[in-house]
Amino acid sequence: MLHYALVFLVIAIIAALLGFTGIAGTAAWIAKVLFVIFLILAAIAFFRRSG
Repeated sequence: MLHYALVFLVIAIIAALLGFTGIAGTAAWIAKVLFVIFLILAAIAFFRRSG
């Protein structure tokens, strides 16, 4: 999950550098959503193991 978030972040950066603002914004939004999902799943996994 974190890998895909980083991939979309790189896509967003490259698209922004090339001037594709719509694609860059969408890719950045997808990267944020995937990162939040990763954080939630990581927190759940951490609390399941420690409990």
